[in-house]
Amino acid sequence: MQEKQKNGKSVRRDGPYEKYLEKGAEQLSDAELLAVILRTGTVGEDTVSIANRVLSLPEERQKGILGLHHVSLQELMSIRGIGQVKAIKLKCIAELSSRIAQKTAKETLQMTSPGSVAQYYMERLRHFEREKVLLLMMDNRNHLLAEHILSEGTVNASLISPREIFLTAIRHGAVYIMLLHNHPGGDPAPGRQDILITQQIKKASELIEIPLIDHIIIGDKKYYSFKETGYL
Repeated sequence: MQEKQKNGKSVRRDGPYEKYLEKGAEQLSDAELLAVILRTGTVGEDTVSIANRVLSLPEERQKGILGLHHVSLQELMSIRGIGQVKAIKLKCIAELSSRIAQKTAKETLQMTSPGSVAQYYMERLRHFEREKVLLLMMDNRNHLLAEHILSEGTVNASLISPREIFLTAIRHGAVYIMLLHNHPGGDPAPGRQDILITQQIKKASELIEIPLIDHIIIGDKKYYSFKETGYL
């Protein structure tokens, strides 16, 4: 590792800052990018080494840069050289990346296209370790009017109230509705409760004349659409 002397101290010449200036951000590894965010290392360990330990922290979950979504502040702060300020920075970087991805997907969002809807919500939902059910409400041109959280934690038909769904839809002037939720395990294939909920809401929507146009399940970079499979 090349070093030069400055005011009697050793200064790295091939650190992530210098590599960025010479080659650009696209040439930096994930660890080097995080090292730029961390800025300083600790006695006996540079920022890149600390960043590598951050990336390998999730043991049974997703490792690498996406693992930042799954680790807590306390877990990050358990790493030598990571205090509260650095831990917060890392969590904010993870959230910022999700928002950038969602903002990009929004530009091509089409509520009549299951793939477009899944892409828009993918980065927001696929990292959650608990299931979250959303009610999406559209106008007569299939533009998204609003979204409403119906349930967090467990997808259970007994916990999702058709009354709440349609009162919310009417309050927002919705013409169509859609259900959307995530599967933390990564497999978007519907389970018994998913099918039961869809059947229940479909029947109610026909009576109230606010059609349920789809129920989309988000997995890990995969999705399942009841509409695409011919169920709706």
